Amino acid sequence: MEAIGVLMTCPMSTDLEAELDKRFKLFRFWKFPEQKEFLKENSNSIRAIVGNASAGADASLIDSLPKLGIISSYSVGLDKIDLVKCKEKGIRVTNTPDVLTEDVADIAIGLILATLRRICESVGYVRSGLWKLGDFKLTTKFSGKSVGIVGLGRIGSAIAKRAEAFGCPVSYYSRSEKPNSKYKYHSNILDLASNCDILVVACSLTAETRHIINGEVINALGPKGVLINIGRGPHVDEPELVAALVEGRLAGAGLDVFEHEPKVPEQLFGLDNVVLLPHVGSDTSETCKAMADLVIGNLEAHFLNKPLLTPVV
Repeated sequence: MEAIGVLMTCPMSTDLEAELDKRFKLFRFWKFPEQKEFLKENSNSIRAIVGNASAGADASLIDSLPKLGIISSYSVGLDKIDLVKCKEKGIRVTNTPDVLTEDVADIAIGLILATLRRICESVGYVRSGLWKLGDFKLTTKFSGKSVGIVGLGRIGSAIAKRAEAFGCPVSYYSRSEKPNSKYKYHSNILDLASNCDILVVACSLTAETRHIINGEVINALGPKGVLINIGRGPHVDEPELVAALVEGRLAGAGLDVFEHEPKVPEQLFGLDNVVLLPHVGSDTSETCKAMADLVIGNLEAHFLNKPLLTPVV
């Protein structure tokens, strides 16, 4: 397969990059400043794209590659890939589900604990020597708090299971009620936000879920509520979130994702009730290896005319 051209859209896993380079003819898209010229010169050589949650394949890129047969995404989310265009052109699409579920659910609980118990602020308190001057302020407990989950898919369900272990009543909102779920279903996201202490965003990013967390939802969550986002940045209307936090209309937020990554609103940097992570929900060595293995496995299956491991299209 060394002659098969694979276009990697941006830097991601170094292990994945090395394996792709070993098995295929790898093109590193970010290393070509004149990308239009590059695509013209190599359009007939590229038969696969490897993207991720930051850089996938839009209609323009897909149309510029007449030999393209598969897009293998190093992510679960597919919002950066034009799936409609792929279906039209018969291009296969795969992602990396399941293998990152546990890590992302873990980080959601970590964000809840860090936000409510002010763990990051406490670390700074010790390191700066302030503890010598007096005890740290009281914080808020997690156990027993009501948790609302937006999107009860694989990751949402894993978060619910963990929240239950803390004695938290769990409810959820999704497009439809899950037939075998034991958790309380809200058909309206405002109802969910009004009836929980902690609102966790865990749904896929689609046109319908973009800014699903808007000013109205934030106000329904209220001044004692906490927002956790481990989904995608554009799920949240960021200016509305910032305003609510600055004005005290929301108790706190734990964020692993942002609307314009890697840019983060500077107003958040000075807020002690906000925990900020650089989109690391699935970034453990174990999970990244498993994701890379799925990407490679799907590419090899496609070019050997075998069933794909995790087909989406």
